[in-house]
Amino acid sequence: MISFIFKRLLQSIVVMLAVALIAFSMFRFIGDPINNMVGQDTTQEEREALAERLGLNDPFFVQFGRFALHAAEGDFGISYKYREPVSTLIKARLSATLELSFVAAVLTLVVGIPLGVYTALKGKGLISKGIMTLSLVGVSLPTFLIGILLILLFGVILRWLPTFGRGDVVAIGWWTTGFLTASGIKSLILPSITLALFQMTLIMRLVRAEMLEVLRTDFIKFARARGLPDRSVHFKHALKNTLVPVITVTGLQLGALIAFAIITESVFQWPGMGLLFIQAVSDVDIPIMAAYLVLIAFFFVVINMIVDILYFTVDPRLRADSAA
Repeated sequence: MISFIFKRLLQSIVVMLAVALIAFSMFRFIGDPINNMVGQDTTQEEREALAERLGLNDPFFVQFGRFALHAAEGDFGISYKYREPVSTLIKARLSATLELSFVAAVLTLVVGIPLGVYTALKGKGLISKGIMTLSLVGVSLPTFLIGILLILLFGVILRWLPTFGRGDVVAIGWWTTGFLTASGIKSLILPSITLALFQMTLIMRLVRAEMLEVLRTDFIKFARARGLPDRSVHFKHALKNTLVPVITVTGLQLGALIAFAIITESVFQWPGMGLLFIQAVSDVDIPIMAAYLVLIAFFFVVINMIVDILYFTVDPRLRADSAA
């Protein structure tokens, strides 16, 4: 187990360096940040002095090395637009994104897995067929359209829920949460459903497919032949083996919830990292854009490492191969 984790750590470091290099090099060609920081009356000498002060005239690998070393310490430089440390800007919005992603992840697992099991066991029922039909909507419709439709129905027509913002939040140190206020909880409902709907239907269909595959295996037939009750066969034997491949996909989808929250945050004007990134793109704020992608890659790496460890723990074949 220790050697397995050590190998994953080395791989994670290589991945993070590659992502940092790609992000830093890619954003150098999307525009001139100096134009968004100065006025029309700024002289060429003042522009060159500002570029020199920001280190934009240094060679590429010197800039990247400085960025990578500072990023490892949690320092992503100064925002070109806000004139504040990027780490401070991200910290102020990190709690909003993680809170939204957490609620969406809970909805994905709590709703997706049971519905997948139900549609596998009751595949010929009308309710099961109705659920599968509705799942096509969640898979087919783009996230921004789902968000707009929910805003129209529950925010404009019925006026039950707020359509933008985070509501009232409570500060606990540097962390802010909306779980402790009524308006914060109400503000979470629409964006969390919007963010979770695609992942929920994906997990549901995956669990259903894996469950049907496991139910056709020989050891399930032997379990039925031994006279075991259906509940034991379905949930103790079939579901346990179904979740082995589901763990991997679920881990990837949890990372995708954080990465793709950018669309949901834009639709609902949710004050998270995704909205900050969209604003940074329009302002050519390279430090914020590079920091966002590096941070998203870090979340993916951490989640994938946890999933690998869980997969190693659950699947005895991996432990046997490692021992061999």
